[in-house]
Amino acid sequence: MRNAFADEVTKLSMDDSRIVLLSGDIGNKLFDKFKEQSGKNFFNCGVAEANMMGVAAGMALSGLRPIIYTITPFTTTRCYEQIRVDACYHNVPVIIVGTGSGFTYAELGPTHHSCEDLAIMRVLPNMTVLAPADEVELRQCLRAALKQKGPVYIRIGKKGEAVTAKKNDHFEIGESITVREGSDVCLISTGILLPIVMKAAENLSSQGVSARVESFHTVKPLDEKTINDVFSRYPVVAVAEEHSRVGGLGGSIAEWLARQAPMKGGLITFGADDEFMHEVGSQNYARKKYGLTKENIAQQVLAAYQTRST
Repeated sequence: MRNAFADEVTKLSMDDSRIVLLSGDIGNKLFDKFKEQSGKNFFNCGVAEANMMGVAAGMALSGLRPIIYTITPFTTTRCYEQIRVDACYHNVPVIIVGTGSGFTYAELGPTHHSCEDLAIMRVLPNMTVLAPADEVELRQCLRAALKQKGPVYIRIGKKGEAVTAKKNDHFEIGESITVREGSDVCLISTGILLPIVMKAAENLSSQGVSARVESFHTVKPLDEKTINDVFSRYPVVAVAEEHSRVGGLGGSIAEWLARQAPMKGGLITFGADDEFMHEVGSQNYARKKYGLTKENIAQQVLAAYQTRST
């Protein structure tokens, strides 16, 4: 996904000289083509993320379109005060890109895990929060983000993410994409878990349960129209995200659901527990530990569907 980001931002900069790329001392070779084309618009700000955020906000106030890029926990938690005060309070168009989201860097330990970012970013006034599933959605997110008048956070993976085929290429911030039609249950995915959620839907289908799959590339603003539709139609709605079950998309939907009159659908959330993962292991190890597998998602949804259908 990071290669697609570098390619897309390079293409976009060809048509918009206001685009400025700021890196937190990573991806130097990744952005060689950008530097060849727009070298004066590339700044390696070093391991000084708070300063980088302040610089970006100043650039935005001066009419430029800065894009910040570094590893997710360092572009969110490390410079949260500057995001809140410099970008959100002034409502300036800074695009914050966090790479290696969730457990992508699982083997490097909790310092490099990012299971809180959706929660802390979505509570900020004026902030738009995006979590593309693959490089296709990432390119769409970048183009849409550049049209926004305020700050945007884009949460991406690292590399090798599978591209999920979709029915159409229509993309709007705040509108989820129906990836698979289904009549019995609905599975909602945000970010890079979409391939696993699709496999969970296939698993359910093999057991006679038809599962609809929605890709929520936008965490904020919440697609309330689709949420209202699925909770009105399906007895079970499951949300899966490589993020804490506290405060992420599942939490946002639970908050919405609590404000409504009783609805048909019951909510199940899949995500990391409210803890730091101290074990050292791969991304797949972390996903298995917290039940973010096609088998567990399908099993839990099937059990809930059977309970609510009797």
